[in-house]
Amino acid sequence: MIRLTQPSEAHVRAFIASQQPLPFSYAEVGASRDGAPPGYPVNHYRLRLGSGREVFERAVEALQRWRMFDLPWTVLYWPAAPIEPGSVVAIAAHHYGLWSLNACRIVYTIDERGAVERRGFAYGTLPGHVEQGEERFTIEWQRHDNAVWYEIFAFARAKHLLPRIAYPLARLVQWRFAVDSAHAMLLAAAQDTVSET
Repeated sequence: MIRLTQPSEAHVRAFIASQQPLPFSYAEVGASRDGAPPGYPVNHYRLRLGSGREVFERAVEALQRWRMFDLPWTVLYWPAAPIEPGSVVAIAAHHYGLWSLNACRIVYTIDERGAVERRGFAYGTLPGHVEQGEERFTIEWQRHDNAVWYEIFAFARAKHLLPRIAYPLARLVQWRFAVDSAHAMLLAAAQDTVSET
């Protein structure tokens, strides 16, 4: 949904309620576990957040509080939404002088332990989204070198006319979100360290 102004909380609540019972807007639900299905552009970005268990735990906590949306141009409704399959959220984004309001539902969560520990989740688009596809957010701790990584992986294609017409700009917004969300997670994972110095 494209708008000229930021939506009110009442509008967002009604929007989420209208999206809650609807099916996903794409057929390949869950495909982001293994990559992207044919016919979808991919957006993939990784950033090293630091090293060690403490950084990993802070990053996982930040992910569970949706801190990757702590950006000047996005608003997540609502950050208290539980990270569990079935949770529906809306994301308002301000770009190119317009606001878009988009609905997503969590498809699956990730909790892998061992030599590489991974936590995260993926959400998929609902009919009230300008695109159709899936996005996965992951925190990974590689014990062999102690590195902690944030990864965002998405496959999505335009569903509405405006993103189709402005395809290069839509791809730029996707890339900007990947980079900005990674830097928000970097700040969140380092928050305790930063506050001590």
